[in-house]
Amino acid sequence: MATETVAKPRTSVRVGVQKFGTFLSGMIMPNIGAFIAWGIITALFIPAGFLPNEDLAKLVGPMITYLLPLLIGYTGGRMVYGVRGGVVGAVATTGVIVGTDIPMFIGAMMLGPLTAWLMKKLDKIWEGRVKPGFEMLIDNFSAGILAAGMAVIGMLVVGPVVKAFSNGASAVVEFLVINGLLPFTSIFIEPAKVLFLNNAINHGILTPLGTQQVLEQGKSILFLLEANPGPGFGILLAYSIFGTGLAKASAPGAALIQFVGGIHEIYFPYVLMKPIMILAAIGGGMTGIFTLVVTGAGLRSPAAPGSIIAVYAATARDSYVGVTLSVLFATTVSFLIASVILKASKTPVGASEEEALGAATARMEEMKGKKSSVSSMLTGSGAAAGGVAVLAGPVKNIVFACDAGMGSSAMGASVLRNKIKAAGFPDVKVTNSAIANLSDTYDVVITHQDLTERAKPVTASAVHVSVDNFMNSPRYDEIVELVRSSNTDGGTDAAAPAAAAATEAAEEAGPAGILVAESVVLNGTATTRDAAIDEAGRLLLDRGAVDSGYLDAMHEREESVSTYMGSFLAIPHGTNAAKDHIMKSAVSVVRYPNGIDWNGKEVKFVVGVAGINNEHLQILSSIAKVFTNKAQVAQLEAATTVEEVLDLFGKVNS
Repeated sequence: MATETVAKPRTSVRVGVQKFGTFLSGMIMPNIGAFIAWGIITALFIPAGFLPNEDLAKLVGPMITYLLPLLIGYTGGRMVYGVRGGVVGAVATTGVIVGTDIPMFIGAMMLGPLTAWLMKKLDKIWEGRVKPGFEMLIDNFSAGILAAGMAVIGMLVVGPVVKAFSNGASAVVEFLVINGLLPFTSIFIEPAKVLFLNNAINHGILTPLGTQQVLEQGKSILFLLEANPGPGFGILLAYSIFGTGLAKASAPGAALIQFVGGIHEIYFPYVLMKPIMILAAIGGGMTGIFTLVVTGAGLRSPAAPGSIIAVYAATARDSYVGVTLSVLFATTVSFLIASVILKASKTPVGASEEEALGAATARMEEMKGKKSSVSSMLTGSGAAAGGVAVLAGPVKNIVFACDAGMGSSAMGASVLRNKIKAAGFPDVKVTNSAIANLSDTYDVVITHQDLTERAKPVTASAVHVSVDNFMNSPRYDEIVELVRSSNTDGGTDAAAPAAAAATEAAEEAGPAGILVAESVVLNGTATTRDAAIDEAGRLLLDRGAVDSGYLDAMHEREESVSTYMGSFLAIPHGTNAAKDHIMKSAVSVVRYPNGIDWNGKEVKFVVGVAGINNEHLQILSSIAKVFTNKAQVAQLEAATTVEEVLDLFGKVNS
């Protein structure tokens, strides 16, 4: 299991700016490919491009005016409230696009998330109060009305305000350029990078302003103020030659990762280890910017990540010499200053170079707020494959992820939630989600072993746990210990037992009609896995909960990842794409006294699942509680009436 370090919660202004910058980055970075596509088309087909073409150049305007802001607005909305938030965010963004005549990236970053947040709050108001059959009507019209209103507000209010801000910021940049002061921005940018505050500057101001300059001038110097790999590369080269111990040994590899891979954060610990080294970064940054100003060089689009490859890919046609000199001179000056510092200073008495670098890496990760994906390269300590590490901060947010987010993950989440409550940590949030809806906001991510590789790319900061048995995996005890060790306050205040009891009571209450007597069969007739899926699925179909397409999706889901849960239980359900085939939430239960073979596992209970808006999760929670108790599983096996089965699953119809 891969383990990651989570920093303790902090409330400083720096952390607030850092989080804000990270949020802005989250809207821009997924769409960098679109920026690059626009940059390539611009470089090739505009009149001053490599292959001027009047017809193909018509792509440039619509992409920068409509496509890119809409993508940003959708992404920002989705970050706040999933696809529903993305849709209303994109509609609202249309308003700010129409209300101005400049690329509306800042407006999109404002209105997309805001509209999604309002949608989320509105949905909470009538959650659980909509009569069955009216859910789709309310959902669609509420989203449409809100999105339309926010589009009007965007056009009449937000657009003009953002345009005024953009014009003001452009005037400031122009003033700095005219007066030769632009290089001095490195005094702020380089320390901001090391403190992980650069995203707020880069994606919040420089990228939008740079894009506007590209429309007017065909290139912009602003894209390279923060992305220039020269300052960090020079520092790492100095450590490679004049450093000692682990710092010297690790610096060459770090330099390659930073310069070619574009992962600038890998040089931050080397600066934090000797804070005076920030002077080298500032000197290199100022030199690079000065060179760009003198040569008039710039990029056509953002260079992300800050790799020399990405920089050259975004370089304007007439700027290759200037950009090359900018990187070269920045590296040289940074190297010279860093070399002088290293030769003149020593590691503090009593501390080895390894200890200093390790401490600096830890400080870097603490400031970042999560484990660095490349930090183990510096310290030589990768995550243990099987153990659970003690985190630097508390675990507060755990998610179970599966393909559809409605069955296996819901059961697993319920089992672990109960274990964590029993351990005295009711405030730890345990949820379930479809892998497609994951975001990099969780402390721990638990998936079936066949799905872990799909979950890792979108939740790179989290601890990842792979299981093959959702009901009684031994990894759950490891996670409980992880929670216990990381939540140093103990999580056992006087209100905890009451909170746990209240939550448990709420789970037991459950919605009416999810599981009814007609959907419980004590003696199933199927003898194979596929036949059992059909038998459980037909019970859902007979109740009008699903259409026939959902049964096909149940088989499709089983072919991709098994729904075997352990404790003689399987819970077949449809794929995430099959949710349109669900008419209402329902659960069916079929018992097979003699057992059937389920991919080599013995299954005696098959629970068919179809859920809308998480209505089925409470009954699944009750079922999970039963199947984690061997005595209750034995009672289920011995039950002679449907009522006994329903009683064991709790008051799910009260």
